[in-house]
Amino acid sequence: MMLSRQPNRLREIIRQGEIALGTCLYSFSPALIELAGFCGLDFCRIDNEHAWRQDQTTEDVLRGGLLAGLVPLLRVDRDNPYLIRKAFEAGAGGVIIPHAKGKDDVRCMVEAAKFPPLGRRGYGGLCLSGKWGVDAGEEWMNWCNREQLVIPMIEDVGALEEIDEIMAVEGVDGIFFGPADFSISAGVPLQIWHDRVVGAVKKTVEAADKHKKFVIYPIGFPQWEQVERVKELGIHAVEFGHDASILKSVWQKSIRSFRS
Repeated sequence: MMLSRQPNRLREIIRQGEIALGTCLYSFSPALIELAGFCGLDFCRIDNEHAWRQDQTTEDVLRGGLLAGLVPLLRVDRDNPYLIRKAFEAGAGGVIIPHAKGKDDVRCMVEAAKFPPLGRRGYGGLCLSGKWGVDAGEEWMNWCNREQLVIPMIEDVGALEEIDEIMAVEGVDGIFFGPADFSISAGVPLQIWHDRVVGAVKKTVEAADKHKKFVIYPIGFPQWEQVERVKELGIHAVEFGHDASILKSVWQKSIRSFRS
């Protein structure tokens, strides 16, 4: 569990040369994120950008992830730095921030996520991460700066032009590449295996390898043929679908099989 103040499991798996495996949660069900962890997944993106749950349910899901031993990554809305701090205080192992615009934008993300001297995060030890003040001293602050992950999203052509500078920003741990939005930005809407998109992924991975950071890439469900392609690209962490898309696929297939 992240609250044991151990090294971040997601990053350690990648450092060992393995591909980390995860999924995404839209339903905000603590039971589902617990199931994901008990099945052996390494991380789960909790979506608070398109799904709207800025309430107690977010904390319940984060706790479920910690209980099940996976790393909960909370995707937050843009342009509200206080959500980044709140995510970490509530127990998130990492924060995913959409639509990074460039190196200066990413530096602002890091400033919101890290305590001084790395950033400008305000102190608030009365939280789950700080064990409600029982263990929220300087050691906790250092652990937060070191182990809570800052993961901007590359979803726009403009950001790719600064990908090397983005990866070089101190405090950035990795990148989440968003192929759907990137394909739209590149003028090939939802063609996620178009040469423009694949070329951008390769460039992102090259920059990550250069700076010893990682790239998370989402693949759909049940498009298993994408797995080998992702391995060939050198992706460090793979997200297998969303809870809603997985259930949709299973239910639709079951209905078709039964009706036929």
